[in-house]
Amino acid sequence: MDTAVQTFEPTPEPSPRPSASAPQLRTLLLTDLVDSTGLVERLGDAPASDLFRAHDHLVLKLQQQWRGRLIDRSDGMLLLFERPIDGLAFALDYTRGLIALGDEHGIELRARIGLHVGEVLTWRNSEEAVSVGAKPVEVEGLAKPMAARLMATARPGQILLSAVAEPLAHRAARELGERGQHLAWKSWGRWRFKGVPESQYIFEVGEPGIAPLRMPSDTPKAWRDIPLWRRPAALAAEAALLAGLALGAWFIAKPEPAIAFNQRDWVVVGDLRNLTGQAALDDSLEQAFRISLEQSRHVNVLSDLKARDTLARMQRPTDTKLDRAIASEIALRDGARAVILPTVAEVGGRVRVSAEVIDPRTQTTVYTETAEGTGIASTLDSIDAVTASLRGKLGEAVKSIEKDSMPLPQVATKNLDALRAYALGQKAYAEAKWDEALAYFERALTLDPEFALARMGIVRIEVTRVETARARASFAQATKLRDRLPPRDALYLDAWSAEFGEDAPLRASEKWKLLSGMYPDYFAGHANYAWNQLYLGKYAEALEAVKKATAKQNPLQAVALDQQGRVQLAMNNVDGALKSFQLSVASHRAPSRQMAAALAAKRNFSKAANLMSKLSQSDPINQMEAISIAIDQGDLDRAIRISQQAEQDAAKRSPFWRDLFGTVALSVRVLNAPDKVRADEVLGAFERTVSDLSPDSDDSVDRLYFAVTTIYLVQRAGLADASRKLLPKAAELAQQIKDARVDQLLAMVRANQKRFDATPDEAVADLSRLVDGTEQFQVHVALRDALLASGRPKDALVESQWLARSRGLAYAEQAGAYVMQPLNVADTTAARPDKAGLSRTAFSLSAQR
Repeated sequence: MDTAVQTFEPTPEPSPRPSASAPQLRTLLLTDLVDSTGLVERLGDAPASDLFRAHDHLVLKLQQQWRGRLIDRSDGMLLLFERPIDGLAFALDYTRGLIALGDEHGIELRARIGLHVGEVLTWRNSEEAVSVGAKPVEVEGLAKPMAARLMATARPGQILLSAVAEPLAHRAARELGERGQHLAWKSWGRWRFKGVPESQYIFEVGEPGIAPLRMPSDTPKAWRDIPLWRRPAALAAEAALLAGLALGAWFIAKPEPAIAFNQRDWVVVGDLRNLTGQAALDDSLEQAFRISLEQSRHVNVLSDLKARDTLARMQRPTDTKLDRAIASEIALRDGARAVILPTVAEVGGRVRVSAEVIDPRTQTTVYTETAEGTGIASTLDSIDAVTASLRGKLGEAVKSIEKDSMPLPQVATKNLDALRAYALGQKAYAEAKWDEALAYFERALTLDPEFALARMGIVRIEVTRVETARARASFAQATKLRDRLPPRDALYLDAWSAEFGEDAPLRASEKWKLLSGMYPDYFAGHANYAWNQLYLGKYAEALEAVKKATAKQNPLQAVALDQQGRVQLAMNNVDGALKSFQLSVASHRAPSRQMAAALAAKRNFSKAANLMSKLSQSDPINQMEAISIAIDQGDLDRAIRISQQAEQDAAKRSPFWRDLFGTVALSVRVLNAPDKVRADEVLGAFERTVSDLSPDSDDSVDRLYFAVTTIYLVQRAGLADASRKLLPKAAELAQQIKDARVDQLLAMVRANQKRFDATPDEAVADLSRLVDGTEQFQVHVALRDALLASGRPKDALVESQWLARSRGLAYAEQAGAYVMQPLNVADTTAARPDKAGLSRTAFSLSAQR
């Protein structure tokens, strides 16, 4: 590279070392920027210098992000990492960064990259040597030329890994989040490297569409190691011979039973049982067994760190011995296919190494491998023999455990049966079977009364059913257990605590975003953040978040797909919403009323009615769509009948339901005959709603929203004096009960009042300030009528056109438990071009009085 880039310094050691340290196991990453000299010739010195400075900034950023240590650089770089996954993450981001950097300068930038794990010696050069050009830190060892050979063999843009680095990086790929799930892993077989006596397996990893994912080319220093029997001259004769032997071999011997492994299934290795009486061998033999088994091309070995994390969720000490029972439970919780238990024992004067492969469901041994030798010194050779044989048999064909190997939810409970009950509760919840889910969560609590997340399952059901008081009571029980939870679950409870607090959508959003950022594979963070953004009218942010929760790995994928449909409906993407709802139903979730709303938004009323007839008649909220769809079809008489019946039924339930459907029934009466709405009737309904409201009361936000909606309906009925009297009380309550959507609605109603007070221009100005992309549907209705009152019919027509094309939002707006839905639907229907005669609705006419 150009000398102008020598400003990039290696990360210093904490303290100088006068001599070489002891060998250390490190991850080495070597890169070579392709055709760097040619870049200078093509760009010129000054532009090339700018490019290389930008390159240095990229490397510095990634080095700090992935905890790398830059040792050397010229046309390429040598970096050390503590872990292979950090080195791989650096390589992936570096490859992407080069592409972006090249695009900025109109050139193609690619690098060859080699990744290896091995022992190295490091030492610091003297200050005198550094002052005359020596590197501050030197690295030597056989691992360095191996990494260099890998790098030199790679194609431009290719990341090659050694057989040592690949399984370690592959096993930890989950740490890269969603990106790690989509990486492509390729084996390019055995290769010979000049100067390396034995052939080596090499692997490629990369992102599809970016990585070459092609076999490297032979070079004078690296070439494929093809056995004689695979060379073209021998293949024809071998084919004939093998065809003759294959049929006979089938009848002579059948494969012995074993667990069938797909590529890269997971296994749990239990603690080694050392029966020799020499305890000093415990750690060394167990490590040797694990390292040898990790070379398998068929399985990944669950790491010690992951096993200890699972023990913590089992509420067991992290140093618990992994015997048959404990290791099997870990396998069941983490979705591992099998357990392997190694044993070393002295039998008849000989040392025997054995390994049992165990089905974790039944804890029965599927098969055993053994090897014997003389003396303790023979154990390492015996371990190699056992694991070599074991690795081959793990790939044999018995496909019996695939279906039952899905991991259980990763939540903290000491009781495996309680965890199974919780998993079934999650499944029932995903399918909208609330009673069934509740029964499973309660069973989980019976088995483990300290199971906080099972308690939270009950909270979610009660919130869904709008039983806020019950939800709060269950949540209070869950919070008593917070200090016993692992950090992720504790953060989950903290976010729910914000949901029950002041100004919940805004404050809880921060908590859910923190949870989703720290634990990107924990889908609850993404989904709940999306719910709050949907409520706040931030639909683009909601869609971005909920898409992450629709991953197939999410056990609540069906819920997330239904949620995605609601967001798309609010964004007026009705076709996309219907597709999401259909995918949710295909995942065994019952059709929702929002799906009927989407059908109605497309004016497919027959299908909407058919779906509505299948919904539970015991759930009062389903009446909301029934009322709105009747209005959409122009059948106000039917809407009145349904709303009156819903109001009567709701009065028997709770103040929330009473006030919700009381407000809905009032809105239908206003739409039908505004002149017949009496001021004293409305004032009584308002007082009944606000009489017991306080920041601590259940459903206070929704009921305050109903109260402000009532004032708006008073305005729509032309009772300006009555609405003027009610506004101060609503404003006083809004100061105590904080909520962004209530505040926005109240601001709209205040601006609307100015139109009645003969200052329509001020009303237009105030309402226009509310239009920021998060405004509620009725803001545009009020703005249209204010524009008409101020003598601006052309601008009012623009608002009418917005209303006509926002049918999805009319049905999907969540604020106030959908209380505005019938009104929204009436207004979007009246604004249709073919309904021009209705564009001046009863509200508009009353506004001109």
